[in-house]
Amino acid sequence: MKNWLQIIIIMFFIGTAQAADKPPLRIGWTAWSDAEAVTRLAADILESRLDQPVELVLLDIGIQYQGLANGDIDAMLMAWLPLTHKPYMDKVGDQVVNLGPLYTRARLGWVVPDYIPEDRLNSIEDLKDRKVMRKLGNQIYGIDPGAGLMQASEKAIEDYGLDRYRLISSSGAGMTAALTRAIKRNNWIVVTGWSPHWMFARWKLRYLEDPRGSLGGRERIHALVRKGFYQDFPVQVTEFLSRMFIPLEELEQIMAHATDTSYEEAVNRYIEQHPDRVNYWVTGQVSTQE
Repeated sequence: MKNWLQIIIIMFFIGTAQAADKPPLRIGWTAWSDAEAVTRLAADILESRLDQPVELVLLDIGIQYQGLANGDIDAMLMAWLPLTHKPYMDKVGDQVVNLGPLYTRARLGWVVPDYIPEDRLNSIEDLKDRKVMRKLGNQIYGIDPGAGLMQASEKAIEDYGLDRYRLISSSGAGMTAALTRAIKRNNWIVVTGWSPHWMFARWKLRYLEDPRGSLGGRERIHALVRKGFYQDFPVQVTEFLSRMFIPLEELEQIMAHATDTSYEEAVNRYIEQHPDRVNYWVTGQVSTQE
């Protein structure tokens, strides 16, 4: 009996040592609300359900692509394809592995509150109207100056002849702060926006039509991993990231809840409310109960 107890104790410590030696999965991310929500959701499930340590690495988007190609990070869960991140994929696409989309129906565009009459402002073309210009103060509120959305917005200003407008560089938080102030005062405003974003779950907003297609079309956000990922991590980890897919509206609800509480609480609530979906992501087994 004593020998068996000793064996059990030894095996316990061996297992503990092996778990401690397990290398962390380094996931790159950028401080965009949708990227933070889906990355923290994946990290929570990887650690709690698959016993896979995770290290989140905050990096600019371009550095993430290069980091994957170099093997400095193992994964990123925010590749906007086929257009927004095309320049990055053109450079390193043959050096990374695409595990498929995490969510679809994403888009970039210019956004206005829905209380602005559509017969006055429905299209980017309408911004050339002098009365509309005055209502907007000749300003369009943007985000980080290096973001793909800002580059597309500069192109839209050129394509539509909107040289009288000032594209204000800020940040994601700065843009939503300006939008919040305008909505409280019922003022007119145009902001650079994207879906998914928590602001669509909080307010009634709409995209301006973009007949010239300057801001692109519908996008899919993919999970990318470095080459050799499949060989270096348990197969269940790769299968989980390949199966993970979340409806856009549900992701926006996580983001909206996180702005009122925290991403940790929002992620925990989502996992509790969607056990069958999470179980499918982890095991591949489809629940027969709905």
